[in-house]
Parts: sequence; structure tokens; C-alpha cells
Amino acid sequence: MTAVLPSPRPTGGRLIDQFEYGLDAPICLTWELTYACNLACVHCLSSSGRRDPRELSTAEAEAVIDELQRMQVFYVNVGGGEPTVRPDFWHLLDYAVGHDVGVKFSTNGVKLDRARAQQLARTDYVDVQISLDGATAEVNDRVRGAGSFATATRALENLAEAGMRDFKVSVVVTRENAGQLDEFKELTDRYGAQLRITRLRPSGRGADVWDQLHPTMAQQRDLYSWLLANGEQVLTGDSFFHLSAFGEALPGLNLCGAGRVVCLIDPVGDVYACPFAIHEQFLAGNVRSPGGFQQVWQHSELFADLRSPQTGGACTKCAHFDACRGGCMAAKFFTGLPLDGPDPECVQGYGEAALAARDAATVTPKSHLDHSHTGPVRGQPTLLGMPSIPAGPPAAPPTRPCNESPLAGMA
Repeated sequence: MTAVLPSPRPTGGRLIDQFEYGLDAPICLTWELTYACNLACVHCLSSSGRRDPRELSTAEAEAVIDELQRMQVFYVNVGGGEPTVRPDFWHLLDYAVGHDVGVKFSTNGVKLDRARAQQLARTDYVDVQISLDGATAEVNDRVRGAGSFATATRALENLAEAGMRDFKVSVVVTRENAGQLDEFKELTDRYGAQLRITRLRPSGRGADVWDQLHPTMAQQRDLYSWLLANGEQVLTGDSFFHLSAFGEALPGLNLCGAGRVVCLIDPVGDVYACPFAIHEQFLAGNVRSPGGFQQVWQHSELFADLRSPQTGGACTKCAHFDACRGGCMAAKFFTGLPLDGPDPECVQGYGEAALAARDAATVTPKSHLDHSHTGPVRGQPTLLGMPSIPAGPPAAPPTRPCNESPLAGMA
């Protein structure tokens, strides 16, 4: 277990009170290996699509893994983009496992054929999450793109056939699929998988559809009841702790771990406090800087501030503060609410009041990064190979190769 960073802190008591002051290494971290993606999901938190030509090289990625091993990070959540379209993905997966860093990676299943499924089934310390946002193709494909349900279920079939154990189906709960939780559970049981559900955040492209897709108050109440009944069998990534204000606490830390126990490394090596807060305000540093990731994690001013005692603002006066801790930092930030104010989905209704009270001139923050596809229609299949080279004299290269192919520039 990693030690708690030295600073004034309570001694003894609850583990959550210790975690609020941060650890000397994250329990786990999210690492987006690439912004390249064959899909263009409407709620993508990182606005993925086109590859960024500044991505960490294979050698730089290996160096990060070496550092995580030295820091005794338990495992990394690898995502993107679609991580498997990065040509060195399988090498980096093997390299991490060989250096005692477990890997949990999320994929839409595009590269998980039978051979890859069999490879994964033979590999220790690897967990696979297949992303689905509808228990039926009709619901899923409206959010993730035409044909994506078939791709995902084919990957599930391949993993089950290969004898893969403990793989996951990862679902972002939206207004469209909140009524399908039992169907999701049946689907995962059918493949011998485990269901993992997470909260929709207004991050990346998710900010554009949050008003239309985030669950209604009635759906949140139903979700809370469903989690109380099924929580021991369903993973949540601790992302619904705001629902604990309904009454009984849900399983988990019920804590915003941003910069305390979790963080994000993006494809170009930038380190953010939270995977859902890709914005300059939450940028702590870069792994390419002197001292690497460890320097950023242990000494950045941003993380030191997040680990300082928090006042909680107006929420501390609420009788439910100890249950929900004021909710999600990213959800507040990207809806234009103060960080010490209520969560926009506060189940006591304070979030709705805060949203209604915003100044009419309020401009909600937007991420400074957007790698969304510029050519194909959103949700339609996207070229995954290198652009074709016509016969005859070589043509001038496109001004921005990554606009032409998510893998442009990859050897």
C-alpha cells in the first residue's frame, strides 16, 4: 500500500479522511494512449477521433511504465480514443505486465478478434472493458455510432469463447439507457462478464449533449434503488457517490479522488487531476518534464491545493454533506457552477436551483482540446489505415495529417 504524503492530517479515524490528503502514488491512474478512434461517440469525455502527432513515443511510454513500477502503482486504466488502434498497444500491454503494472483497458472491441481474445485469456494482470451504452443496438448505436453494438457484442463473444475471466461491460448511464439496467445485467451474465456502470459527465463532447442525456431526477432515484439492490455485483468506479445523499451510502469511498488517489495522463504526456477534467485549470504538468510523472504527482501546486483541507462551501451546511461530499468537481466546473457549490445533479435539488440561478451571461468552460473527426459524419465508420498513396509523382502531404487518418504518422 502506498504511504500517505507527509503533511498535517488527522491520525487514525476513517480511511477516507486519510485519502483526502493524498498518497505518495496514485492507487490507479487513467492513461489515454491515443486520441485516435474509429468511432465518434456523442458523449466522449476526451473529444477523441484524430490522433495527435505529439503522442508519447513507444520509448517514452515504456519510461512512464518503468516509473509507475518504481512508484508501486497498482494498475493503470488504459483508454483513449481507442487504445487498440495504436500499433504498439499490444507491446505496451505486455511491457506493463512484465514490469508488475496491471492493465485495465477500455475498448469498443474493434480489434478484439478471436486470436487477440485468446492472447488476453492467457495473460495475467489484464482486465478488459467493452464499452456499451445501450442493451440493444437501437439505443447503443444512437450514442456510439452505427454498427458499434455488433462490434462490441462480437468482442464479448470472442472473450467468452476464449475463456477470459472477469472481463467487464462498461456502461455510461444516460437518460436513454437508465431503464435498461436489468437488461445490461442479463447481457453481462450471458457472456460471463461483470457489469460496470459510470456516470455521464459534461466533459468533452459530453458537454454538448449533457442537458439532453443526463438522467432525470426520477431516473436517479431509480438508479440509486437499483444500486442498493445490486451494488455488490456491479462496479461503479465510485462515480455515483452524489446519490448517497438520498439516504444510505453506496459501496465505495464516496470521495472525489482527483489529484488525491487518481489522475490522468493524456496521449501527449499532460497530467490532469481527473479523467473527466481535461481543461487547463486542472493541468498539473507533463511527464516529459524533469522529474517525470513522480515530480508532477508529488510536487505540483495544483495537486497540493487539491490535497489541502477543503471548506466544502455552502454544501457543508447540508445535512447530507458527509454522504456526498459536495459531488463531482468536473460536473460542477463544466456546467459553470462553483467548485465549492452543489453538484448539478444534487439529489436534494440544490444543483437545479444553482443552475437556474446562473447569470444569463455565464459561459460554461470548454476543454482547450478537441480531436473530434473533421471529415466523416459523426458516428460513421472512420478510416483506420494509412491514407492510400496514389500512383505517379508523390503528392504534397496534407497540412494536418491527423485530420486524414487517426493513425497518420504511425510507423
